[in-house]
Amino acid sequence: MLRSLLSGGRTLGRIGLAALLALALPLASTAQTTTPQPAPAQTASADAAGPLLTPDQFLGYALGSQFTPQADVLRYAAHVAAHAPGRMKVVPYGKTYEKRTLEVIEIASAENFGQLDAIQRNGRRLASLESGTASRQMPAVCWLSYNVHGNEAVSSEAVMQVLYDLANPQDQQIQDWLKNTVVIVDPCVNPDGHDRYANWYNRVRNQNPNAGPDSWEHHEPWPGGRYNHYYFDLNRDWAWQTQQESRQRIVLYNQWLPQVHADFHEMGPNNSYYFSPAAKPYHADITPFQRKFQGIIGDYNRAVFDKNNWLYFTRETYDLFAPTYGDTWPSFNGAIGMTYEQGGGGPAGVRYARLDGDTLTLAQRIAHHHAASRATLQATSERHDDLLREFQAYFTTAKTKPQGPYKTYVLASGNDPGQLKMLTQYLERQQISYGFAPKKLKTRGYNYASGKTEDVEIAPHDVLVSMYQPKSTLVKVLFEPRPQLEDSLTYDITSWALPYSFGVKAYALAQRLDASGPTPTPAVVKGSAAAPTDKPYAYLARWNNLQDVRFLSQLLQQKVKVRFAEKDFEAEGQKYGPGTLIITRTGNEALGPKFDQLVRAQADSAGTVVQAVKTGFSTTGRDLGSGTVHFVKQPTVAVVAGPGIDATAFGEVWHFFEQQLGYPITVLGTDYLARANMAKIDVLILPDGNYADIYPDKALETLKAWVRGGGKLIAMEGGMKFLANKKDFLLKAKAADSVALKKEEKANPYLPLRRYGNADREGTEDQALGTIYRVQLDNTHPLAFGYGSTYSALIRTPLSYRFLGKGGWNVGVLKKDGYYSGFAGTKARKELVDTLVLGEQDLGRGQVIYLGDNPLFRAFWQSGKLLFSNAVFLVGQ
Repeated sequence: MLRSLLSGGRTLGRIGLAALLALALPLASTAQTTTPQPAPAQTASADAAGPLLTPDQFLGYALGSQFTPQADVLRYAAHVAAHAPGRMKVVPYGKTYEKRTLEVIEIASAENFGQLDAIQRNGRRLASLESGTASRQMPAVCWLSYNVHGNEAVSSEAVMQVLYDLANPQDQQIQDWLKNTVVIVDPCVNPDGHDRYANWYNRVRNQNPNAGPDSWEHHEPWPGGRYNHYYFDLNRDWAWQTQQESRQRIVLYNQWLPQVHADFHEMGPNNSYYFSPAAKPYHADITPFQRKFQGIIGDYNRAVFDKNNWLYFTRETYDLFAPTYGDTWPSFNGAIGMTYEQGGGGPAGVRYARLDGDTLTLAQRIAHHHAASRATLQATSERHDDLLREFQAYFTTAKTKPQGPYKTYVLASGNDPGQLKMLTQYLERQQISYGFAPKKLKTRGYNYASGKTEDVEIAPHDVLVSMYQPKSTLVKVLFEPRPQLEDSLTYDITSWALPYSFGVKAYALAQRLDASGPTPTPAVVKGSAAAPTDKPYAYLARWNNLQDVRFLSQLLQQKVKVRFAEKDFEAEGQKYGPGTLIITRTGNEALGPKFDQLVRAQADSAGTVVQAVKTGFSTTGRDLGSGTVHFVKQPTVAVVAGPGIDATAFGEVWHFFEQQLGYPITVLGTDYLARANMAKIDVLILPDGNYADIYPDKALETLKAWVRGGGKLIAMEGGMKFLANKKDFLLKAKAADSVALKKEEKANPYLPLRRYGNADREGTEDQALGTIYRVQLDNTHPLAFGYGSTYSALIRTPLSYRFLGKGGWNVGVLKKDGYYSGFAGTKARKELVDTLVLGEQDLGRGQVIYLGDNPLFRAFWQSGKLLFSNAVFLVGQ
């Protein structure tokens, strides 16, 4: 949970951006002390005709007087690049989901610009990721990222002033800094979110901006501009790269591997400005040099802010722990990663009346980010020797003396091939190398499944991830079973180990293993459709992972009739578990001769292994025509969205269906939900949210009638909490144990006495900050098909529910000793015992499915996606 900062204080009064920059620039530039006043709007192009224009001149309005659409920001970037030939170039690197352009601007001195490719290769050589001789005499690389949160839109305004400085040959300080520095500028990491905010604000603002906090322009509507198209927080996606924008950006980032990465943000409008050093907790693998250099860059920023009497704070709130961020993930890739936070954000608009009585302006916010950008470039340039030396040492140490107790991580070849393939593909995107065990070996190691060090048997073709590689620090961070948390005051997840998130059998070994084994055949690592016999009786596909769900999705949309097995069976010498998909020729006659080709093609497309069988007879278990084999109806699925719904929770469902499954989904807005024709909906998903106003008593009765008529309701997190204790729903919340509290107070009469200064820390007592718990499963229920007896859940909020009574199925529960890894407060740990996590009840002809844990969280918890798919496709069939 983000810790609240309401640091009141003085900001500068009502002065314009030109004056603010004039205050800042004596420390940042000796060449220019004023910004020209805006000229009338001109027809500006990317060519070099005419002079280099300031942002004001180019845009036709004063920078800071309104928000600029992303397309105009990019037009200005093209303009300055055209006026700095041989020093700047625009490099597109992708598109957003809404087809907006993603690009960076690469900037160097005239002397260095001609060798950008060599400088890029040199960075990879310093990191031992490319062969060849590395040189520490080349420039350092500084990457500046702006506007990852779309409604923190000052960044895309400030970046235009930064680009002007970088292009301006009269700015002698900048030109001197560029002798030792190559600068990569990403002007807008999240264009879809930025334009959602900017277009809304420019539409609703008063002609003369109203600074009053109650004015419409300070109340951004749902879902806000913070997120990307699918309402994912891109600043929580650096490590997982589930989003299109992140994946495309990381490809370019890994080509450059900068020594410094700065990420520009905003926080609440009553705050001042934050820059490094970061707050605790620091992850244990942030090196002493990285900690030291955080302070050095902080000193450069402090010099500018002190001279201008600008308020700021350091060492509070913004930590360096979870690998998900634009400061931590680059840090684990050898860079000095930093967050900059300006008070403002979506509520601030162009002018905002703060609690301290001053008015915060967009011009002020621009000036602060502009000054911090220059200070970062100055620090990089003047300390580039230190940066390159330590950057090379970081990777040399990683390769030759890796840190931590474990030297090899093992992914068992006996894992589901599809799940193992997804994990190795993820490692490849991270530029993490792996190999294969050449032979059978008995040793000891940490078993992720049991949480204990015990005897381990390594099999040929097991995947081995060695710590003796350049990216071993990142390997350690991503695989560590229990990250070392030095302070509980953090605001994101505290555990994330890949074996748990991918749901694979894995071990961590203290010894270094030889990984010289040959690459297994594709059937071991990669799913492929088995060659069928001539017109087989049926095709069978095991139900183990997301690829299998994608296969089912494609078949249903192709009007192929599919069934699934409720019980174990054996056919033609192979064993199949519950959930196995059965595609028989019978019932699919309408597809004619294309039936076989269609099934095999869809299996290949999804990456699923299918087995052709010649008979419906099972050597053990139920035959393929048994009553325990159920037909899968193609469901019409809907999800609720709009005010009252957590935007990211909705986005995770939306993204899952559209981008991961390719399955159609209907989005129902909360503003018209009561009028929706539910007769056409088979499955309704309630993502996390506050449903009290969405489903008042009458609407809830209508919803129950729909379920009784055969509908399937999937209630997730807040949706589940809303249904607890409601009439006809079996779910009951546990009552507060007042007797136990009275006993505690009687035993310690001073228990109620609290220290005000400990309020933040006490607030963590009832929190579960992304904590891994082992959920006990009833895997005979369709909701848990494809799983073993347990499931590793990433619990982010305490759950306190009674087990379902008669008529309900307690499919996933937490018992004693369910905790595995991550931070959970003392009160939270007491609640997370003997509680329902996953359940199902029949209501009339329909079902209600309870998901207290969100298995789609941030799209990176891969092991939960099959569980959610079971709820959608298998339960109730």
